Amino acid sequence: MSNQNEENLKDLFEKFLDPGDAEKAAEDIYKAEQYLRENPAPGPADTLIAGIKAGVSQAVLHRRKVNLYRKLAYQMVAAAAAIIVLVSVTARLTEKNTPEKLITASTSSKMIWNDTDLTTLTTEIEQAEDDMLALHTDQNGNGHKDTELTELEINITEIKNNFWKG
Repeated sequence: MSNQNEENLKDLFEKFLDPGDAEKAAEDIYKAEQYLRENPAPGPADTLIAGIKAGVSQAVLHRRKVNLYRKLAYQMVAAAAAIIVLVSVTARLTEKNTPEKLITASTSSKMIWNDTDLTTLTTEIEQAEDDMLALHTDQNGNGHKDTELTELEINITEIKNNFWKG
């Protein structure tokens, strides 16, 4: 400790202690610092350092393996999800082409209908049948059979064209 620091330490102790006690306390601190400088703490043994390094390298290696396995697991999960999506989309697409939902229009062509299209077409055909029966039995009573019959034929032709278009 330099003389300036020793004087500052002595002045500081004099604020709390008698001047004789302050000088003795400053001298004790100076001697303790000198003792610590002359006798530094010993460093750790080489075997201890080697053991610590080995433990750290094992922990790092283990962490790398775990991260590698985790990365592989995530890739496998992503691949499985992609396969599941692909299979479900393929199943939905082929589900529309199953024989139960095919309507045979002729021996050479097949048309795909969903339930709402089939219901609409069936309703239109039934309405046309009802109109034909009403015309034949003259239930409308307005005496315009020829015009109504022509309109009905146009409607039937339109339904027929819609049927073949799908």
